[in-house]
Amino acid sequence: MKISVIGCGRWGTFIAWYLDRLGHDVALYGREDSSRFQRLAAERKNDYLALTESVKLTSCLEEAAKADTVIVSIGSQQLDGLMKQLAGMGIRKKDIVLCMKGIEVKTGRRLSEIVKDNLDPSNRVAVWIGPGHVQEFTRGIPNCMVIDSEDASLKEHLADEFAGDLIRFYYGEDLLGNEIGAAAKNVIGIAAGMLDGHDLTTLKGALMSRGTREIARLIEAMGGNPLSAYGLCHLGDYEATVFSPHSQNRRFGEAFVRGEKYDKLAEGYYTVQALVNFGRQYGVELPICETVYAILFEGAEPHVRIDVLFKRQRKAELR
Repeated sequence: MKISVIGCGRWGTFIAWYLDRLGHDVALYGREDSSRFQRLAAERKNDYLALTESVKLTSCLEEAAKADTVIVSIGSQQLDGLMKQLAGMGIRKKDIVLCMKGIEVKTGRRLSEIVKDNLDPSNRVAVWIGPGHVQEFTRGIPNCMVIDSEDASLKEHLADEFAGDLIRFYYGEDLLGNEIGAAAKNVIGIAAGMLDGHDLTTLKGALMSRGTREIARLIEAMGGNPLSAYGLCHLGDYEATVFSPHSQNRRFGEAFVRGEKYDKLAEGYYTVQALVNFGRQYGVELPICETVYAILFEGAEPHVRIDVLFKRQRKAELR
């Protein structure tokens, strides 16, 4: 396959490395003024991996857009701007694969909706989600992930072409549920980091069981399958998000409650705003999301809000 990867951060660069390793014709796009792209251009490596000469590096978006399959791995809040750029190029009949997790805060749109709202309908869109860290994949440690799309032939094609010894793919059957679940797991990751920051790691079991149920209720209210929350998009990604030292959302939550600086992207910071809005819109109680939101945006004292969260009125476990 002729593939372009847009986004030369940790994950985008790994995707280019991985797909090149499978024998695909891969180009990696980054902005010319990006320090990450400049280092790749100069050294062909970052802190996690080295790219072979067969991966083409380009800072020309028009060149990247020529590929039949365009994989996007950027911050979720920048996706609309990128799609508007691609729409201005008049791209048609492309497969757009979103290897990113999040919800647009200002509109509440899922990422696949942003693509469809901007691009010609001849373009197809899929999401590539699930657990995994670059640091582990590059050490040869495998994992399982999910590809979902409203186009059954597209997700089957991508799952077959992208499968390798490091990643086994499953087909998703609930695009809405998988996108919401994948985005929401980052919020649970921030909550887990807050527990770590207060030496309350023992509460992660309760956080995981309650968090999954909370997001399942939201997915159902939005018209998706609540069981999606128990799959690889959400619960299946908890090990990589709630416990891993590589999880940027968990590390952000821990640093926040400790008053430490953390300057890497934590998508859950944006996602929690959208989830709280969804909860109010659909009439779904989201106590974990509300707690994280109150701490991050309303100045609530973390230890007090966490204490309140885990001392809420007793209910049946799975309600």
